[in-house]
Amino acid sequence: MKIVISGGGTGGHIYPALALVREIQEKTNDAEFLYIGTNKGLESQIVPRENIPFRSIHITGFKRKLSFENIKTIYRFLKGTRDSSRILKEFKPDIVIGTGGYVCGPVVYAASKRRIPTIIHEQNSVPGLTNKFLSRYVDKIAICFDEAKEYFPSSKVVFTGNPRASEVTGKDGIRGRLSAGLSTTLPTVLIFGGSRGARPINEAVVKSFADFANKPYQVLYVTGDVHFEAVKKEADLIGNPGNVVIKPFIHNMPEVLAGANLVVSRAGATTIAELTSLGVPSILIPSPYVTNNHQEKNARSLSERGAAVLLLEKDLTAKSLVTSIDAILLDKEKQKQMKDKALKLGVPDSAERLFRLMQQLAGKKQQ
Repeated sequence: MKIVISGGGTGGHIYPALALVREIQEKTNDAEFLYIGTNKGLESQIVPRENIPFRSIHITGFKRKLSFENIKTIYRFLKGTRDSSRILKEFKPDIVIGTGGYVCGPVVYAASKRRIPTIIHEQNSVPGLTNKFLSRYVDKIAICFDEAKEYFPSSKVVFTGNPRASEVTGKDGIRGRLSAGLSTTLPTVLIFGGSRGARPINEAVVKSFADFANKPYQVLYVTGDVHFEAVKKEADLIGNPGNVVIKPFIHNMPEVLAGANLVVSRAGATTIAELTSLGVPSILIPSPYVTNNHQEKNARSLSERGAAVLLLEKDLTAKSLVTSIDAILLDKEKQKQMKDKALKLGVPDSAERLFRLMQQLAGKKQQ
């Protein structure tokens, strides 16, 4: 089977695509891949490192306000569609899947016009403009949150979950703790704000050091590379408690997540997929700066089902953070309840589900 994948802009669109590629490679030896992205997106750096053939087109996203730039974007979309169509004609894929980001627009649209089976994968509870547009043309729409159903034609929707969830199951949590310099016996809270960190979370955590020093649990605090030096300097001035480990970045995040009793983080779709697959209780602090406020809606999907606690950034203080952590880590029964409810929302076979859907559509084409 020849497969074209397109997705870009953020890791939230790229990493699920790569998880899907790895799942397919494990299941079959005859799959051939081509990834179409942009030269300026993260995908241009990440995908080639995975030894996946990569082609690029030039496209930009629409501005939500009336702007002359949108006229340029329409031109780029039309050119991107022509360029994508030419690439598809050369590669002759059996199926095309878009995992999000504006680059998917011309690629998936061109595929639909060439009558190639198409799927879009929507990771969030609220879809972006590109997937809303493409929903009219694709054959199937794979979703990760039930809340996303209302935005799409019901006949096309299939619940698959996020392929990233499949990559965290079965990881060694003890090994993850040891790799981060943590005790293997103390209850553990992992705090992070995404790959680049989040200043409001960093500020609240630093102000919590004095309280953390007296707690019967340990804290692994991942600042993000951009903030690490400033945070470390402040920690040294205040006094870094012995039960708080500060890291700029974690490269083996699935293992470290598996070793956590509680996670404090943003509410990105990939993070939520990982947490629910592992059954890790969480305190979610959604970023208020994302499109359609989708992170808050992602977080509410978990908090309303008892799998997470929602803490809005406007309510985030050192006191509210420590109080929220204590309420979970110091209550084993509450931890168990949240873990069980998170596991019920997890889809550890999500990559396999999406692959089966692709096989079905590609098979229909070949009949």
